[in-house]
Amino acid sequence: MHVLRVPAPAAPPLTGHLPFADAPGAPDPIEVTSRWLTRGGRPWFPVSGEFHYSRYPARDWEEELLKMKAGGVTAVASYVIWIHHEEVEGRVRFDGDRDLRRFAGLCARHGLDFIPRIGPWSHAEVRNGGLPDWLPARGCTPRTDDPAYLEPVRAWFAAIAGQLRGLDRASGGPIVAVQIENELYDQPGHLRTLKRMAQEAGLSAPLWTSTAWGGVQLPGEELLPLYGGYPEAFWTEADGGWPDTCRKHFFFTHQRDDEGIGADLRPTTVRGGAPDALADRFPWATCELGGGMAVAYHRRPRVEAADIGALGLTKIGCGSVWQGYYMFHGGTNPPGELTTLQESHDTGYPNDLPALTYDFQAPLGEYGQVRPSYHELRVQHLLLADFGQRIAPMESVLPKRRPGGQHDRDTLRWAVRSDGASGFLFVTNHQPHEPLPDHPETTFTVEFPDAPALTLPSSPVTVPAGAYFCWPLRLDVGGLRLEWATAQPVCTVDADGRTVLVLAAADGIAPELALAEGTVASVRAPSGDIAPVGDRILVTGLRPGTDALVEVDTADGGRVGLLVLDAATARTVYRGVAWGAERLVLCPDGVVFDPDRGEVRLHSSAERPSFAVLPAPSQGLGVHGADVREAADGVFTRYTIDAGSAPRDTAAPVTLVRPARPAPEPVTGVLGRASVPDGRFFGAVAAEYRVDVPEDLPEGTLLRVRWTGDVARAYVGDVLVADQFFSGRGWDIGLGRLPAGVRSDGLRLRVLPLAADAAVYVPGQAGEGWRTAAVEGAEWVCTRSWPVRAG
Repeated sequence: MHVLRVPAPAAPPLTGHLPFADAPGAPDPIEVTSRWLTRGGRPWFPVSGEFHYSRYPARDWEEELLKMKAGGVTAVASYVIWIHHEEVEGRVRFDGDRDLRRFAGLCARHGLDFIPRIGPWSHAEVRNGGLPDWLPARGCTPRTDDPAYLEPVRAWFAAIAGQLRGLDRASGGPIVAVQIENELYDQPGHLRTLKRMAQEAGLSAPLWTSTAWGGVQLPGEELLPLYGGYPEAFWTEADGGWPDTCRKHFFFTHQRDDEGIGADLRPTTVRGGAPDALADRFPWATCELGGGMAVAYHRRPRVEAADIGALGLTKIGCGSVWQGYYMFHGGTNPPGELTTLQESHDTGYPNDLPALTYDFQAPLGEYGQVRPSYHELRVQHLLLADFGQRIAPMESVLPKRRPGGQHDRDTLRWAVRSDGASGFLFVTNHQPHEPLPDHPETTFTVEFPDAPALTLPSSPVTVPAGAYFCWPLRLDVGGLRLEWATAQPVCTVDADGRTVLVLAAADGIAPELALAEGTVASVRAPSGDIAPVGDRILVTGLRPGTDALVEVDTADGGRVGLLVLDAATARTVYRGVAWGAERLVLCPDGVVFDPDRGEVRLHSSAERPSFAVLPAPSQGLGVHGADVREAADGVFTRYTIDAGSAPRDTAAPVTLVRPARPAPEPVTGVLGRASVPDGRFFGAVAAEYRVDVPEDLPEGTLLRVRWTGDVARAYVGDVLVADQFFSGRGWDIGLGRLPAGVRSDGLRLRVLPLAADAAVYVPGQAGEGWRTAAVEGAEWVCTRSWPVRAG
């Protein structure tokens, strides 16, 4: 049995002690207490996701923002990368894919908050950290109050402010926060200077923020500290193993700081402030929880969906009140006019990054691919959308840790967030690289100061290896009190005059519902047993699925449904306004809600895409040019689209043009780390393959390449169009990004082999023999957008 005693609720948080103020007259004013944020006078639990507009085609911004919104993101963060806008001094560009104003306006149009991270130094794995080459060439000292540096920064801030004029909160705009600089640890005076300059330029926001890892020193309380945490890291040594600074994020802890992020760029002589010295004055907010991880040449981490999902849920259990992800959406570096624009040894950085790809293994990929991690996180974001106002003020309470510290793999990791009488129980039994064991015969006892203790479940269960979940404790839903459930709350929806709470069962744990008897008039279940036990009614033996709806008539005359989905189905749940009402949509593919056009769009490569809806619209659903079949699926109505000639994945013939020659000798650069081979080797050493592109492929098609080797680059003619470092993953190339000449010239793939003694880390999942340069096969993955309308 695992026992935890919840202390008496803490004193109310500090309010009014921080110099943050929303625009006068804002209908939903944003404020900051010492423990959580509020909006419109109510606790507010934002979810932000990073998406770099200048790394993605402007023609597709709107659809990708709608994907982010459907994934539960409420605020979009983006670096405003100086070198992308002013590579040539004096020529500041906000055209095309650099159109900051249009991007922010699209966020506003679709109800998304916007957070510009204005630098001027961004990092973001960009050349010079985002500073244009001409700036340090002036002889100034960047990232200080050197007047020769501040002069061009002032002009740059003025240019940003000009783009964002009228999009602040005072004008009803979407900008809720502005980040100053990035990862600056020991220059609080310079941070203050930059904030003043940004304000003088005309930028305004209720929140001004700063990254806070590494024991940052902030200028008084003028900037809200934001934290981070990643499941893996590309910036550590090739032979360093899984970093302890990443391992700790899979434990429940009240330590906010992560001294590992960006440590390769921080001189060891630099000392910030004491870790977590700001915890008593500021809430625990984040801006860089790892939505994935970049791949450097010397170190190529591979991040799985469960790594991302477990880390995110763990941070909620730790006490986070703002889930901010970096990256939530991948992208591609723009081609520079003068140089390539990636971080590299050429500019003194410790890491060589690919010239083009910034996919980041993100939930939404470089070409908008919907990844399994997107579905993992969406389930958590739906929870926060419905219950974040309750969770944010709840304190995080942890059991005592065993002496093993961060290398303890035997103690079950769990925590509770509670208001003293109710709460949520969090369990994480997953971490990367080093699997955690099953925990048989598990029960939890939570002792509350303001209510009787709860011991759950009624019979011990085994917490399986790899599981992570959140269980409700005394959750009120529509007049029903759910004492506990061994299934995670997902969201609610109104259907047939009933408030339906959707829950997700955990694989390997039988769902059990405990209802407070005094709140129940009657209860019916489609399977299992219903039995009174003391002052509770237990529902056990329920088979999770789309028909597992427990119907409850409450004592006060209300009607509540408890719908328990199996884990796989729960990861297909979307919720949004569709066909005139809020509905649930079950779909394993990408879904966006577009009420302005009166449609829901599916992004699917399936031959016959399928989705289910609750509640179903009274009118039938249709897709132009396709038949839609309707059938019952438990309490949902399922629709299957049949277009007859729908595209399907097909093999892409790959022709070997030239085999690889022996691998080039390894070379090292900054910090003695392996460097990307010189470009000349791609013509002299690399294996070359040709892929012919059929005329009839739709634009949304991806070429998915299976390959081995070191570095792969794709060309149309002599133009580099895509690249990747080998990490064991497939290589996607978006057909819609390629020059028109690809239809006649074909696509050339060049792959370098890797020398046996190269100091490069590749995950063990890649197997053996991968250093040989070879394209093993490829296929066209045809993803199509299906607009679904009512009537």
